[in-house]
Amino acid sequence: MRSEPGESLTPGAAEPADATDPALETVRPGQPTPGRAGRVGPSADEALADPGAVGRRQRHELWMRRALEVAVTGPDDATSTSDAGDVPVGAVLYGPDGTELAIGRNERELTGDPTAHAEVLALRRAAQRLGRWRLDDCTLVVTLEPCTMCAGAIALARVSTVVFAAWEPKTGAAGSLWDVLRDRRVTHRPEVYGGVLERESAALLRAFFR
Repeated sequence: MRSEPGESLTPGAAEPADATDPALETVRPGQPTPGRAGRVGPSADEALADPGAVGRRQRHELWMRRALEVAVTGPDDATSTSDAGDVPVGAVLYGPDGTELAIGRNERELTGDPTAHAEVLALRRAAQRLGRWRLDDCTLVVTLEPCTMCAGAIALARVSTVVFAAWEPKTGAAGSLWDVLRDRRVTHRPEVYGGVLERESAALLRAFFR
């Protein structure tokens, strides 16, 4: 069974739900969603009893709403993702103090670059802004579970925390198809939180693919 949305995850055995699965429309906040994503965490009541967990969840949801906004508008608000034909995925990288360092959206169709995923673009822009490739103590927030390429980039950049919304069973590398981010053979493993505002992200993806 999937852990509560926003809880730190560990690898599991079954496949999580497809982000475009209509069954997600019937899931209410606080309920386990179809499929799984690692261990079952504390109950909702237990989580609410921990002020730190409440604050973290609120922060993650706030940041995820920003990522969902980026998924639609992109960096400059000039061209929507749908206008370019790109799947609406947005990513935001936050510094240790919560400062927004960089944003990215999926721009493969817009740029013709096969590596122009939202996560990769956000990491590149943050590294350029900071003048270094190490993004220690930073948090990457993305509206869809990272793929293998993006998970590799996240590990190489030494990102400390990853927060994502919808699961991607076809290409996800944070517990769905693979679990690159928490593979013990990888030298750097960030803390991972999945399912944050999953329904909102899934709805955005379903609308795009209709």
